[in-house]
Amino acid sequence: MPDKTPSGPRISRRGALAITGAGAVAAAGMPLPATARAAKPAADVILVNGRITTLDRSRPTVSGLAITDGRIVATGDDHQVRRLAGPGTRVIDLRGRRVVPGLNDSHTHLIREGLIYTSELSLAGVTSVADALRLIRFQADRTPAPQWIRVVGSFTKWQFREKRLPTLAELNAAVPDKPVLLLHLYDRALLNQTAVRLLGITRNTPAPPGGHIEVDAAGNPTGLLLASPSPVLLNATLAQLPTLDPDSQVLSTRLYLRHLNARGVTSITDAAGGGTLYPDHYRVVRQLHARGELTVRIGYHLYPRSRGTELDDFRQFVATTRPGGDGFFTMAGAGEVVVFDAVDFENFEYPRPDLAPTMDAQLRDILSLFAEHEWPFRLHATYDESATRLLNVIEQLHGPSGPAAGFIIDHGETLTAPTIDRIAALGGNIAVQHRMAFQGETFQQRYGVRAAAHTPPIRRFLRSGIPVGLGTDATRAASDNLWIALYWITTGRTLGGTRLYRPDNTLDRVEALRLLTQGSAALSKEGHLKGTLTPGFFADLAVLTEDYLTVPDSRIPGIESVLTMVGGRIVHAAAEFRGLNPPLPAVQPSYSPLLTGANRL
Repeated sequence: MPDKTPSGPRISRRGALAITGAGAVAAAGMPLPATARAAKPAADVILVNGRITTLDRSRPTVSGLAITDGRIVATGDDHQVRRLAGPGTRVIDLRGRRVVPGLNDSHTHLIREGLIYTSELSLAGVTSVADALRLIRFQADRTPAPQWIRVVGSFTKWQFREKRLPTLAELNAAVPDKPVLLLHLYDRALLNQTAVRLLGITRNTPAPPGGHIEVDAAGNPTGLLLASPSPVLLNATLAQLPTLDPDSQVLSTRLYLRHLNARGVTSITDAAGGGTLYPDHYRVVRQLHARGELTVRIGYHLYPRSRGTELDDFRQFVATTRPGGDGFFTMAGAGEVVVFDAVDFENFEYPRPDLAPTMDAQLRDILSLFAEHEWPFRLHATYDESATRLLNVIEQLHGPSGPAAGFIIDHGETLTAPTIDRIAALGGNIAVQHRMAFQGETFQQRYGVRAAAHTPPIRRFLRSGIPVGLGTDATRAASDNLWIALYWITTGRTLGGTRLYRPDNTLDRVEALRLLTQGSAALSKEGHLKGTLTPGFFADLAVLTEDYLTVPDSRIPGIESVLTMVGGRIVHAAAEFRGLNPPLPAVQPSYSPLLTGANRL
């Protein structure tokens, strides 16, 4: 979007008064004693002339803050924080921009996406089938054979004016000679005929249980793969696509981290997920952490390697690793899948699936292992019926007070009041995502407008006192754009423009921001370290392109950051601060949509 803020950064390195202390005294505007003036070091960075939303209830809005050793040491007016400057202090004039605590996605799949990010075409923001096909063709013209053109989730048919996906005939006409895969959420994949041929799909190819390979009247595969309702077929197909070489995976992950930084993201929790194998797929982020090149704080979970071996897999994991980390890279526990039979699916194109009768005993054995080793865990539950059975197992093992290590219920779109109260009594948490912004119309078509009006029941979650964090479930089931999550939860609208919720199930903008900062930090048990811009907390923040608190609703999804800091370090800068932007590595491969321009068209 166009930026109307005057260009030209006002950044100075200058001395100030001799007062160089920090902390609560300076934040409160009280004079520091002479001993403190002599002993306290000057701030490393001072931000002034901003509209800073701290989410600190004792001082919710300030114009300046000071940072030392990666933490906030003072907040207040410009005069107060400038008193903490010294000869080496960097002073940055925010020129009246809105500043918020760094965004924290409490449920995403960063590790998986990072490994392939530079090869994926995005349809985010595309508003018609015709434009989607034009972009796919544009990218195909710049992609050498036999490389793939792949669109892997992060969009919805409801964002298109036509309220439909491209047809297979349209896809084949647009790109007849190079392989194309288009994954729509977790309900289907469209393949052109070149892709069908390269994957070796024939009339004799069996589909796994819960999947369907469509064939024409002659029995030949059309290129439509359906999750009915299980996404196993879709995930298995994606796993067959070419991967990047190890060096390119490192580069791709670094660029994906910077992509998130550009949206103001400073922390995430990776919930593992389809195809994310430990330790194989974690080596890249572990390497970046060792080199000091992570620009997003990562909490990660572990996922069983295959169906039928879940208990053996977790026995191996608890023997070789344990929860914990250093505030930048942290093993957070198990999940969101711990038993494959315990997972329902968010595919509202099909009726609610019943969990397998074998699930309860399997889950009980694995949760017993977690209890023995004090592992936190998180469990995927779209539907109330699934959550009820999961909670039954938790109660059988731990009694009415729940596990000491804690647990999270993920998604929870159709949780009922009795189930919510059970989660609260068991000491559980809820991680909610903006999946209904992408599938709200589909849910309405199956279950009705009235049922959709409290799907998920956000207000009821909060009234229960349960810690609630906001996130995305990116990048297949939804987009990684957290500003869409804020738009959805404050307006009650989908990306297709449908109004799902009345005011009794939406949040105001500050409430929503709290869920995406303080709420997410509470879920990772880091509420004492991040989530607000408070003295003593990590200096994780985002300076925004537009004022989130006043901009029209329709502009919220397009908000980005012009200056993102993680631990007081600038990890992204744009617009008038672009001179502070850390160098980006050169994009590879040469046909990446990041280079061709397709992802910005």
